[in-house]
Amino acid sequence: MIETDVLVLGAGPAGEAGAMNASKQGRSVIVVDQRAQVGGNCTHKGTIPSKALREAVKQMIDFNTNPMFRAISEPCWLPYPHVMETANRVVNAQVRMRSKFYARNRVQVVHGEASFVDPHTVAVSSEQGVDHYRAETILIATGSRPYQPPELDFSDPRIYDSDSILEMQNTPRHLIIYGAGVIGCEYASIFNGLGLKVDLINTRDRLLSFLDDEITDALSYYFRDSGVVIRHQEEMASLQSQDHEVVLELKSGKKIKADALLWCNGRTGNTDRLNLAAAGLSADGRGQIRVDGQYRTAVSHIYAAGDVVGWPSLASASYDQGRNAANDFLSRPFNFVDDVPTGIYTIPEISSVGKTERELTEDKVPYEVGQAMFKDIARAQITNESVGMLKLLFHRETLEILGVHCFGDQASEIVHIGQAIMKQSGTANSLAFFANTTFNYPTMAEAYRVAAINGLNRVS
Repeated sequence: MIETDVLVLGAGPAGEAGAMNASKQGRSVIVVDQRAQVGGNCTHKGTIPSKALREAVKQMIDFNTNPMFRAISEPCWLPYPHVMETANRVVNAQVRMRSKFYARNRVQVVHGEASFVDPHTVAVSSEQGVDHYRAETILIATGSRPYQPPELDFSDPRIYDSDSILEMQNTPRHLIIYGAGVIGCEYASIFNGLGLKVDLINTRDRLLSFLDDEITDALSYYFRDSGVVIRHQEEMASLQSQDHEVVLELKSGKKIKADALLWCNGRTGNTDRLNLAAAGLSADGRGQIRVDGQYRTAVSHIYAAGDVVGWPSLASASYDQGRNAANDFLSRPFNFVDDVPTGIYTIPEISSVGKTERELTEDKVPYEVGQAMFKDIARAQITNESVGMLKLLFHRETLEILGVHCFGDQASEIVHIGQAIMKQSGTANSLAFFANTTFNYPTMAEAYRVAAINGLNRVS
């Protein structure tokens, strides 16, 4: 039996943050992860490889659409495996960096599959055998994986999920993406940018309905203008895989033929092999563990954080959840992770924080809108990234910033300026701040001044 103060299950953002925090406070920490390398799904299957892939595709789009390059080459599209090489280099760099974090903080990493024996003991199975670890505090941060409906055969070489698509060794001409959530929309952008014909199947009536309507309308228009076929309010009836194609039949009666299908409809928490019952815990139908306001499970010394607890299932939030879960069991200042900015890495990007127009209307809040169109921003004209807008929602009377919504290049960076002001109290959180602040010129940040003046003109 190996004893430690803190045992962390999972080496993704939540597990890493919790482990590092506990170690820096003098606790002995052991991290268990089933992968042979640290980083979790975020580094190996999710955020890092997909965003690195997106950036490589965006560079190819820039080359193909910028007239300056026509003097040296006509537009060209690289094979998908070749583009994936860029993503793999980033993954390797992340693993090296994170391995140094664990070594520097003297956190032991054990590679194997964990399962509870009792509320304080976990058995870890590996090629070397089974070892048992006992800890006073346990943090479950095992992440999530793509949901795979039992009627689909994911061993079929033409059927992929958002994990296996990263290992695809060919470049299909036509791809069906089933599921138009965040992951589905991001991959629709990526594969459309690679020159593929893309059918995006949405089971709902609009894309990304949790976002501001005007922003999702802009994304829908951009997709359609780029050649992506969006099919709303459709559900799968059956899928047949043949020698040279897949045939998706929808409940509406439509049949779509393509070279491959990418399933992006839901995720499942990685809890099914943890033997939670032995610890006195259980997971819901989506494999998620319920926690309280301090990220404690029903068993007081067992915490959970990251994708395994559900919303918001973002790497950024998972890191903060893991760190704050550790803050709680370390009796340090605790902060529940809320008001998380949304970053969606479509091409162009989408990012938002705060309330949407729909929410403010339903709550009967007297608000107004300030807008800056990127086509009018000098920096966007210089970089040839003029698609998009910055939208500020503010209270008509107090001028308090209530929501920031951005669609366009660098949206996930731009939104943090507005987020910082929204976090201020009193008059410091005011549209007037942006109107009266001098921004570097030309910059994308200048859009805040333009949007603020636009908004003030509406209420003056």
